[in-house]
Amino acid sequence: MLYSGVDVGSLSTEVVIIDDNSEIVSSIITFTGGSSRKATERCWGEALETAGAAGEDVDCTVSTGYGRKQVPFATRAVTEITCHARGAFHFFPSARTIIDIGGQDTKSIRIDSNGRVQNFLMNDKCAAGTGRFLEVMSRTLEVGLEEMGPLSLKAKRGLSISNMCTVFAESEVVSLVAEGNEVEEILWGLHDSVALRTVGLLDQMGREPDIVMSGGVAKNRGVVEAIEKRLRTRLHLADEPQIVGAVGAALIARDLATGNNTT
Repeated sequence: MLYSGVDVGSLSTEVVIIDDNSEIVSSIITFTGGSSRKATERCWGEALETAGAAGEDVDCTVSTGYGRKQVPFATRAVTEITCHARGAFHFFPSARTIIDIGGQDTKSIRIDSNGRVQNFLMNDKCAAGTGRFLEVMSRTLEVGLEEMGPLSLKAKRGLSISNMCTVFAESEVVSLVAEGNEVEEILWGLHDSVALRTVGLLDQMGREPDIVMSGGVAKNRGVVEAIEKRLRTRLHLADEPQIVGAVGAALIARDLATGNNTT
């Protein structure tokens, strides 16, 4: 049998299909756009096609994320906290702390030796330090999102970005550009400001090693290295950190279908 997880975020939607052995049969990432439901249907169809399966071959589906209530074919909707914890623990059984930076929020999650959530904190009051924050800065600096990380690592020094509010930080970046500062140095400053905010959230919650980072921002090596520098420890990353929540949802779907529900 097959089981699927659907993670509907504010910026992207991920669908993962796994088999009875928890092996990933297919995984698809797409932009959410203006309609969570349309993005879900599109992503679901592509995942099924990649898996060489039909909808009836999937025994159970769990939805999660910002738009989890917009998945009409889901068996159950589960919070992203639970799904990211399950996914991170699946990839890294030694994990005790998880950082997830998504499109519009940052989550810090602490789990026990069985992968169960013990505590969590979310920064969901504004987009500062999230994927949306970096997206705005990408447009302001005319640098592609995928280029931001590698380019920032070329900086000889880092500039301090004092404003974390996206609107004020954008104005600050414009001023830094006008002053003739190198884009690489501005990018490192932006990534370090994300790291500072993230580590502050972790410190409020309390952290234990090993630390896993998930979410689309984990694909930005500049942000990862800035956080590692501030934490003075290495972060663990899945090969595709953006699907960790969807993998967790798929694993929960398998448990529901087989009667091994630990959620």
